[in-house]
Amino acid sequence: MPHQEQVMVHGNLCAPGPPNNAGYNSNPVPVIIQTESRDKWSKKMDFLLSVIGFAVDLGNVWRFPYICYQNGGGAFLIPYVLMAVFGGVPLFYMELALGQFHRTGAISIWKHICPIFKGIGFAICIIALYVSFYYNTIIAWALFYFYSSFSSTLPWTSCDNAWNTENCTNYFGKDNVTWTNYSRSPAEEFYTRNVLAVHESSGLGDVGYIRWQLMLCLFLIFTIVYFSLWKGVKTSGKVVWVTATLPYVVLLILMIRGATLPGAWKGVVFYLNPKWEKLKETSVWVDAAAQIFFSLGPGFGVLLALSSYNPFNNNCYRDAIVTSLVNCLTSFVSGFVIFTVLGYMAEQRNVNVEDVARDKGPSLLFITYPEAIANMVGSTFFAIIFFVMMITLGLDSTFGGLEAIITAVMDEQTKFGTLFNVTFFINLLFLFCKGGAYVVKLLEEFGVGSPIIAIVFLEATAVSWFYGINRFSNDIKSMLGYTPGLFWKVCWVAISPAFLAVSLNKDPLTLFDYEFPDWSITVGYIIGASSFMWIPIYMVYKLVWTPGEKYAQITHRLVKAVQNSSKQICQWILT
Repeated sequence: MPHQEQVMVHGNLCAPGPPNNAGYNSNPVPVIIQTESRDKWSKKMDFLLSVIGFAVDLGNVWRFPYICYQNGGGAFLIPYVLMAVFGGVPLFYMELALGQFHRTGAISIWKHICPIFKGIGFAICIIALYVSFYYNTIIAWALFYFYSSFSSTLPWTSCDNAWNTENCTNYFGKDNVTWTNYSRSPAEEFYTRNVLAVHESSGLGDVGYIRWQLMLCLFLIFTIVYFSLWKGVKTSGKVVWVTATLPYVVLLILMIRGATLPGAWKGVVFYLNPKWEKLKETSVWVDAAAQIFFSLGPGFGVLLALSSYNPFNNNCYRDAIVTSLVNCLTSFVSGFVIFTVLGYMAEQRNVNVEDVARDKGPSLLFITYPEAIANMVGSTFFAIIFFVMMITLGLDSTFGGLEAIITAVMDEQTKFGTLFNVTFFINLLFLFCKGGAYVVKLLEEFGVGSPIIAIVFLEATAVSWFYGINRFSNDIKSMLGYTPGLFWKVCWVAISPAFLAVSLNKDPLTLFDYEFPDWSITVGYIIGASSFMWIPIYMVYKLVWTPGEKYAQITHRLVKAVQNSSKQICQWILT
């Protein structure tokens, strides 16, 4: 076996320390700060591009522009920036520091912090699995579009295809076209009837059989993902040089093209026109908190996993600031890419921008934007690069999610690589049935949203209150040479958890014209509980199997940890 150098770092989390500082783990745990057996990033840029690739995902392109104009345009940037500064970035920094110091994944890390919370690690892995299901499905759809784009006339341009209905209405290049509530654009029918084939499914109770075309797309995507991760960060660190940088090249090209379209200025004005009265609405601040949280992505185990392969003295503080800025600026720039095109569509339809800016989520990327591209000069070229961008954005998020699961489980000494990949592929096939889009929507709404926010709330609380904010600060000092300032400590202890509490926001569950039955909502809650339930289950298990004397010690130290954290906060307030 390769030699492993274990170093006891005195004065930080590895020291025995007094009970009030150690949660309930009083035994010194050796932390491997340099090891030959654990992978390391070949270059610093491999790590930065991997983190940026994970944080900058499809949500930056489709969700932020929609949320921005819906919540006051330019005025929305005020709550967005405030939520980023006081909530998103501190949590982002916390996870990078935790992963880098402990050099382990989302499950094993809790034996160093507070073992009774180890269920958080299991919950994170399950949620990361759900996210990977979702992103692999979106990527497979984008690959289908990518293949379909290799034609002189894009197949979603006209209503003359086998999948079109009498409601198909093509208004581009035509005058006096009547648009009714029953009208459907060629792009919409291509997406719903040719790609998803949802018209052949009556809903969740009848998902139909697997679409073999999408299954082949999934197999190709899965092959790319497998060989990108099969040697860990040694291979994924090289792949992200393409997948993390190519989207920015495409965004630049699309932004320049969009700016030259007639009516583009209407879209930009609509996007940024500030509506200051919106700032009085609570929902605007809630949407800002949710957007920055899901955009930066703390709590998914990815930041812990990626930073665990860093050198011990890497400047994780600078990394957190740089990657957060890149993420937020990408969201802002993506709005120009989207809304210049929406302004163009409004000009062509001779309607207001808000009448064409109603789609969000996948529909924005698979219906609205392709529809506009189909009627541009050079439509084939722009369609190809647009879907290449979507594929690479999705791949980066998939790399991160699966890396989080693999790192967490492998750190628990479980060898499961090939078996995991085969099982993962088989489970994904269910999402590619003709009613699979309904399952994807259910997974998106219930599998990730509320559970991950609750889990990160517990994570931040466990680190700041049970492990101890002073101890965590000393850990950072041992890596960087200086202690985090008062701002970061206050955010970690109080402001960031409060930020998570207001991030909870549940939108109505709808997809196309389908109304989800009541029983599906119950299934959704079960999906959400399937991850979170491991936290209390593991707590009960830990307490039941702990001897009586040690159980009393655990209870005493947990209480002392909370008392000392409260005392620290009072001292800060008084000083």
